[in-house]
Amino acid sequence: MNYKSLAIIFSAVLASSMCFAQTAVVEDFKKSETTQQGKEYPQVNSEGRVRVQISAPEAKKVQLDIGAVKYDLVKDEKGVWTGESAPQDEGFHYYQLNIDGASVPDPGSLYFYGASRWGSGIEVPAKDQDFYALKNVPHGEVREVTYFSKTTNGMRRCFVYTPPGYNSSDKKYPVLYLQHGGGENETGWSSQGHANLIMDNLIAEGKANPFIIVMDNGTWARPTQPRPAQNTQSGRPGLPDGWADEFKNTLLNDIVPMIDANYRTLANQQNRAMAGLSMGGMQTRVITLANPEVFSHVGMFSGGSISTEDISKSPNFKDKVKLLFVSYGSRELENPREGSANPKTNTEALKQAGINTHFYVSPQTAHEWQSWRRSLKEFAQLLFK
Repeated sequence: MNYKSLAIIFSAVLASSMCFAQTAVVEDFKKSETTQQGKEYPQVNSEGRVRVQISAPEAKKVQLDIGAVKYDLVKDEKGVWTGESAPQDEGFHYYQLNIDGASVPDPGSLYFYGASRWGSGIEVPAKDQDFYALKNVPHGEVREVTYFSKTTNGMRRCFVYTPPGYNSSDKKYPVLYLQHGGGENETGWSSQGHANLIMDNLIAEGKANPFIIVMDNGTWARPTQPRPAQNTQSGRPGLPDGWADEFKNTLLNDIVPMIDANYRTLANQQNRAMAGLSMGGMQTRVITLANPEVFSHVGMFSGGSISTEDISKSPNFKDKVKLLFVSYGSRELENPREGSANPKTNTEALKQAGINTHFYVSPQTAHEWQSWRRSLKEFAQLLFK
């Protein structure tokens, strides 16, 4: 055998070993906190890989669909399909199974409302998960509230968090109106976001003042007409003028009065805040710019930013708003949307103009719930001080 042949063999062995090293999976999988009671799957390992299993003897092909990537599962002799994903970011992720082309929830997971449907979710343990952990501290309540809306001429539902001690005193509280993202609903912030646990822990540690949180449904349906190239109101491609009007009117004319009438609130602008994630952040932007006399604290999580030009068109915003908080996941800033403004530059420009602004970046996360949980944690500590 000559040296050339030996070199070829060595290269092949090296390539094979490198491929194996890249695909080797650490076998320390454990059930997730989002695995249904009595079920063994889904599971997560120390690398953040998600493993699923389902019995489908007649199926020809089964895939795990998570993070916009599909992973093939392998069938055993009993017709049970098993497989796992590549490592995922820390925190909560929506996912589904694809069985012979049909996308379905995993019967082993708890269900969450996202992507405009009830489906599966998985919790990848995070190094900083302590701030939303269930602890032995005083807890508030999350109440389901139904009410009639004159704006939409129908019954609606919201969830209201009242802080620890609300039921045992006559104290009045500030209010944060906190909105979900596109394809989600009023259950998102208390279910996927753990907003109540974040607040309970911050209050117990003396890091945040107690306040009420109202979580309503801001779902918006796109009209059938063609998308415009650009919108002057949103600053984002594809959103028509007036897209947030129905929820704006519902919030101002129905939700805020209903909350002030039924809860012990400090019913004034100085003690009223609005924030939201993604679509909810964009709604927050539109509504607070148009109504700075209603909200004094503004939070936008992965939902755009406010520019000096926006402020020039809303002259009372600078004088009325006490805080503007803008946040993103670090991976979002690495891959900004085409045509979007630089949110950090916009926010810093407003600080130079004399507005109290804060810009927060969630490390090693993208457009996902871990970014927004961390954002709420940071935002809550600045509210109503």
